[in-house]
Amino acid sequence: MTQIVDFANSIFKPLIDLGAAPLMMIVLTLIALIFRVKFSKALEGGIKLAIALTAIGSVIGILTTTFQSALTAFVKSTGISLSVTDVGWAPLATITWGSPYTLFFLMIMLIVNLIMLVWNKTNTLDVDIFDIWHLSFIGLLTMFFGANIFIATILVVFVGILKIINSDLMKPTFNDLMGAPESNPMTTTHMNYMMNPFIMIFDKIFDVLFPWLDRFDFDAATLNRKIGFWGSKFAIGIYLGIFIGLLSHQGMKEIFVLSFTAAFTLELFSIIGSWFIAAVEPLSQGITDFANSKLEGRELNVGLDWPFLAGRAEIWAAANVLAPIMLLEALVLPGNKILPLGGIIAMGVTPALLVVTRGKIIRMIVIGTIELPLFLWAGTLSAPFITQTAKAVGAFPKGLSASTLISHSTMEGPIEKFLAYLVGNASKGQIEFIIYAILALAAYLLVFMWYAHEMKKRNIAYKEAAEAK
Repeated sequence: MTQIVDFANSIFKPLIDLGAAPLMMIVLTLIALIFRVKFSKALEGGIKLAIALTAIGSVIGILTTTFQSALTAFVKSTGISLSVTDVGWAPLATITWGSPYTLFFLMIMLIVNLIMLVWNKTNTLDVDIFDIWHLSFIGLLTMFFGANIFIATILVVFVGILKIINSDLMKPTFNDLMGAPESNPMTTTHMNYMMNPFIMIFDKIFDVLFPWLDRFDFDAATLNRKIGFWGSKFAIGIYLGIFIGLLSHQGMKEIFVLSFTAAFTLELFSIIGSWFIAAVEPLSQGITDFANSKLEGRELNVGLDWPFLAGRAEIWAAANVLAPIMLLEALVLPGNKILPLGGIIAMGVTPALLVVTRGKIIRMIVIGTIELPLFLWAGTLSAPFITQTAKAVGAFPKGLSASTLISHSTMEGPIEKFLAYLVGNASKGQIEFIIYAILALAAYLLVFMWYAHEMKKRNIAYKEAAEAK
């Protein structure tokens, strides 16, 4: 197994060392060339994708950095102390990529994806290589809790296969949400959307018990058109800045900074989201031509990062409502030790809510409120591993005390973190953990199978509606 890990590193490490944006530029360009896209067009798409990824990362950095200082001031002003510092997703990605096992998991999942394509078990080619770190994190956490590399790999492959299957299930919904044609190849295998099955449980409960609430629902984009600026992303950012500023006892100057920073970053997210669509247009045409000529019209999808949905106003409207709710929940939630800072804008939560509810804001907010504790508990559970690994790879944030624990409040895949905990401890031979792990994995799979059945029914309805036009 060590030799395999070393082999994976020798192949991928030079590319990974370039960083996410250059890596994805190379990957998208090469894949487009494989599908016989003209070199200049293939390179253009790759560059646009790299620019979009760089822009998204920069804007997220500005937003989280600005709000982190205000929320730190809140802790000081109230005396409420939660011992785990929320550093956001970027440091965790750096930490995870610092492990040689991440490249091993990448190689394994590339092989799995290709096998699934050849055996016609998926229509998705996953090109979002950088985000393999989410799956790797699950494997590394499993090993931290006691599993060997073999068991950790099995869990990674298990979750990874379901992620790929989920990308196919979601594809028609993405087309619907973006107003894109059926030929649009974009989907995603992001860990964000592995919350879909559990969100759907609550969505079905809504259908049975609270359907009347939908009468009070509103479309965020429609609201923006009706009330203009005061329902815009600009305004939502200002509301959030004022709320957080007052909560943290900031002065007028600081409140203005928070408000205007949130306002422009939320607007930029929407603009940048459209760049992802433009980036894959050359590849889209290449895939369509290839499928028509070589695969008798078989549909092929491209698994990208999630932000191509960033243009949907519901994502940001729900995220901004959930931000103060998450902060309040963190203060009173039993067992929670993390104060939301870097993850206060809940991007690990709202995209899946959008897909399952198809933009019903009230449902997104209520279900999001219910599921937020899972993210806080998962962040608390993962803190010792994250802190230890950060120190081991030299990625522990400067300026923090050496005794401080670090984590992320809204890191994608909270349920998978609990699976890693159970499987890791079960690997030590503890009977109770073996029983818990088996039951948890069985429940996880059964819920996913039910969810897949429901999504297939939704997709049939999409097809019938299209044929009726």
